[in-house]
Amino acid sequence: MPETMKLRSLAADVRAARSERGSSYTLRRQQLLGLKTMLLERGPEFEQALLTDLAKNPVESEITEIGFVLAEIDHALRHLRSWMRPRRSRPPMTLWPATARTVSDPLGAVLIISPWNYPLQLSLAPLVGALAAGNGVVLKPSEISPATSAAMALFIPQYLDAALVRVVEGGPSETTTLLDEQWDYIFYTGNETVARIISTAAARHLTPTTLELGGKSPTFVDGTANLAHVAKRLAWTKFVNAGQTCVAPDYVLVTPDAHDGLVAALESAVTDLFGTDPQASTDYGRIVSANHVSRLRAVMPRAGIAFGGQVDAKTKYIAPTAATGVKPSDPIMRDEIFGPILPILKVADSAEAIGFINSRPKPLALYVYSADRQVRRDFETQTSSGALDINVGLAHMSVPGLPFGGVGASGHGAYHGKRSFDTFSHAKAVLSKPLAPDTLSLIYPPYTAAKGRMARGLLRRLSR
Repeated sequence: MPETMKLRSLAADVRAARSERGSSYTLRRQQLLGLKTMLLERGPEFEQALLTDLAKNPVESEITEIGFVLAEIDHALRHLRSWMRPRRSRPPMTLWPATARTVSDPLGAVLIISPWNYPLQLSLAPLVGALAAGNGVVLKPSEISPATSAAMALFIPQYLDAALVRVVEGGPSETTTLLDEQWDYIFYTGNETVARIISTAAARHLTPTTLELGGKSPTFVDGTANLAHVAKRLAWTKFVNAGQTCVAPDYVLVTPDAHDGLVAALESAVTDLFGTDPQASTDYGRIVSANHVSRLRAVMPRAGIAFGGQVDAKTKYIAPTAATGVKPSDPIMRDEIFGPILPILKVADSAEAIGFINSRPKPLALYVYSADRQVRRDFETQTSSGALDINVGLAHMSVPGLPFGGVGASGHGAYHGKRSFDTFSHAKAVLSKPLAPDTLSLIYPPYTAAKGRMARGLLRRLSR
């Protein structure tokens, strides 16, 4: 059978496999345990793949990729039975006797399209939710991180039910073929341009989607914050994975009283993290491809480089870089940077920062470093973002009880923890009422004057 024909049958294949195998607690638990065993047994192979694709240090891979997914799996295993339990509701008196409950049904065939920047985490974390919810899944990793994609394609069939979970490698052609199929749900992590293509394809079949996108996530710093502590946290969250993180701080808005001190503290923090020569550090990653190096070099500010700025295209290295004196109209402020360049802009105060943020598309994350409680409260109540972290960065992603997702142009839908289970489930209403006694006679025609008086009286009493 031609490869395209195989891809065109995948939605039906995994839907049929899910229907045949059912969606029992035991089966779901088996799949989650298989995924956990794969990560524990094949961790070294995945670390090597991530090193090949992104020059990720194995410790960084453990923290941000393998360990992250293991935590999601363990959380799901602890709570799976309670998540699956029907939730009872009390019917109104007009329906007594009756019982009402909400049942979480699997959606069926799910397509997960994942990106290259955290190729393991952003493939397997949504897979945890889809498996916990009892679905069949087709996973399409990014071709831009080929070593990690190949590792998943090799190991997932060995540890999971190969009929329920399929991995499709390839590029835009394979993705386009998959999108022609009718899925019960599509989960996409990536950029806004591709998200529009996916939304258009999904609309043809009225397929619901989760779109985890990105945007220019801002950071605000004022003079009340401890700048040494801020700089260490800000430097790590910006330069981990060489800045290729969807929730990385994209730019900094800083008050004049903190500007010079923050820049100096950031340079010191980069040295603490990666040494005086980050290019020689095994703890600092590389840009994923030559095309992305060219893209980043094109938007690198030509003046105002506070530190960094070095580019070695041959090794796909761009130094941790901070730029001052940046204007809102500069090229680097137009699109999400997705690299290790940090523009720093002065603002008079928190009010100006809030106005600036609100004048731009809603970000996936917003970071505020301030000891002023009112300033923190103002950002919480006067801005809109997928998440708000106060005096820390990226940390909201590691809390299973918090939803992870965007708003507006930064995406829609959310996952992690229970929200993942809900995302990949249909909340089905189930009402059961005995045939006798037939207490519904009041609503049947003919509508006599007596029935009218009884209906009005009963409904008014219930509405009090």
